[in-house]
Amino acid sequence: MLRNIFLTLLYPVIFCAFTSFKAAPGTIKHARQHKLKTIIIDAGHGGPDEGAVGEYSNEADITLAIALKLGKLLEDSLPDCKIVYTRKDHDLPGGLMDHNVANRLRAKIANENHGDLFIAIHVNDSNHPYKKDIVGHKQETYYTGKGKKRKKHTRTVPIIRYTKLPATVTGTQTYIWAVGKNDKKIEAVNGQEEDMFGLGEKVDSTFQYFDSPEAKILASLRTQKYFNNSLLVAGYVQDEIANTSRRSWGVFQRDWEGIWVLQATAMPSILVETGFICTPSEEEYLNSEKGQNEMTNCIYNAVIRYRQNIEGGR
Repeated sequence: MLRNIFLTLLYPVIFCAFTSFKAAPGTIKHARQHKLKTIIIDAGHGGPDEGAVGEYSNEADITLAIALKLGKLLEDSLPDCKIVYTRKDHDLPGGLMDHNVANRLRAKIANENHGDLFIAIHVNDSNHPYKKDIVGHKQETYYTGKGKKRKKHTRTVPIIRYTKLPATVTGTQTYIWAVGKNDKKIEAVNGQEEDMFGLGEKVDSTFQYFDSPEAKILASLRTQKYFNNSLLVAGYVQDEIANTSRRSWGVFQRDWEGIWVLQATAMPSILVETGFICTPSEEEYLNSEKGQNEMTNCIYNAVIRYRQNIEGGR
């Protein structure tokens, strides 16, 4: 769940000049075509961390239901693609009790499995409106002046009652990592041995260039590619949402506070806020078979379009 404050997308183009990079014999393996081989599906929250809470349900249960449906659909239609779940039951990943530690584990699971795409499923929340009613009046005493000029006064003031109303906000939005956290993403990319240079090649982390300025520049270029691909698949998700009767908010990033699972995963990464649990109609939608299937299909269709784009340019 992310609060409903949105930033427009900004990303500085990285212009780099670097010296020629020559690898030691035997360190660079054979080149391979970039493919979508491993997808990480992350059901947000879990265990003691319920996330956003509605009138009768919580975020953790909804995200798990959608994540399992999405994974099953991808497993059935993409048998050549490995689907990795950060959790498949009610508990936090690894049975942990601290959600911050669990978020570190989510990123670790994704990186250790050399994911090609990370998809986090979440449910949104928002501030509730309040109704203001005057339910009566009362006498209030106040004073003016000082010393001998001090006078006592009374006045009638209203008694006000505020009633919390159901939220009315609806729709789906998708997040990618914020540019303010770009250094964290570069660190994650530079820490991966598999295809870390974006050349379709594998490099041994003991190789002397692993921490060189050249390697860091190449990691920056790789990070920019991940950003572009994240924006691409996030846009596909919102396109699919727009084709339904739901409101599509578009693609956003949270620059004032990073989203760890997006910035610490060395791959394109998105977080889908499927709906607003604070709104009664949205809560009903997110708990319904129709709503969960619709959200699953939108994300699935976006993944298929993304795969076709990066693998075949179709």
